[in-house]
Amino acid sequence: MAVLLPIPSPRAPTWALAAMAALALAACGQQTLSNRPPEAGDKAAARVAGETIWASDVKRQAVSQGLIGEGEPLDVSSDLFRRALNEVIDQKLLAKEALRLKLQREPVAQRRLAAAYDRVLGDILIESVVDRAVNENAVRALYQDQQKLSAQSEELSARQIVVPSQADADAIKKLLDTGASFETLALQRSTDQATRFNGGELGYFTLDAMPDPYKAALATAQKGQLVGPFKIDTGFALVKVEDRRPEQPISLEEARPQILRFLTYDQIRATLDRLRQGSKVEVLLSRPATPGGQPREPASAPPAGAAPPSAGAEGATEGGAAVTAPAAAPSVSPKPAAKPNGAGLKSVAH
Repeated sequence: MAVLLPIPSPRAPTWALAAMAALALAACGQQTLSNRPPEAGDKAAARVAGETIWASDVKRQAVSQGLIGEGEPLDVSSDLFRRALNEVIDQKLLAKEALRLKLQREPVAQRRLAAAYDRVLGDILIESVVDRAVNENAVRALYQDQQKLSAQSEELSARQIVVPSQADADAIKKLLDTGASFETLALQRSTDQATRFNGGELGYFTLDAMPDPYKAALATAQKGQLVGPFKIDTGFALVKVEDRRPEQPISLEEARPQILRFLTYDQIRATLDRLRQGSKVEVLLSRPATPGGQPREPASAPPAGAAPPSAGAEGATEGGAAVTAPAAAPSVSPKPAAKPNGAGLKSVAH
């Protein structure tokens, strides 16, 4: 079916060409394309004014709405599928009515269509890059690299008692020296609510997951040693080291989710860096200046003196896809945060 488009003038901006291409698909060409299965084994789910809606269209809608995760199956007989299908049908009806009313000719509408066109193409590019780079070989290679690093570190198992003052800590240490039960004293005297009710148990942890006072006090501590008291943020701590061993590696399957996220974010960042370095990007608007002549920070800016985010936890890149890496483990609590469900990705340098 032929599609006649207005011929743009030599001065027509590139966004207009993109909008025209998008409108061509919406107007007529898409009708031919949509009546062929876009994916092998795809099923026709509905037809709106002769235009077929495929099961893959419905699944994509469910993913975009957060109804299912990427890669999860969607049963065509389920209520969830029917809900997403109705949303796709509504979108088709609204789009066709907008075309009938020629709303696509408005300049603002053309800008929005061009922006949507760019977003979809960008998403397709990222999906293509990730599909090529994030594969089983890459996952296994990163896992093996992390196992080599993990083999060089140790983890400790310990219990702690936290009290408000040095005098309290010294008194408890005297009781321990005479044979008192550490677990009983932790339950009776410790002020750390996260550990007192299980006898002060901290479980297994690596020192890099602990606040600085713990790192310094336990750096050379041996199995069976009573360490402290030493000053911490919430008072004074006594720590009994119960075990010290090489860090136990987690399995590939346990590490896989975080490795996949890391590799995906890494590919997105690398792609955006490459495109920015190879393109001329000019920011034409400057930040408004304060009366003192200094640029005004946005309301969302971190407070002055705050530590900059790590390279592994970048946020959205200007002009690019939003990239949010897993947050680093907190380092302010005496109780160590749970070890990331991965292979120590924070130590990978790219």
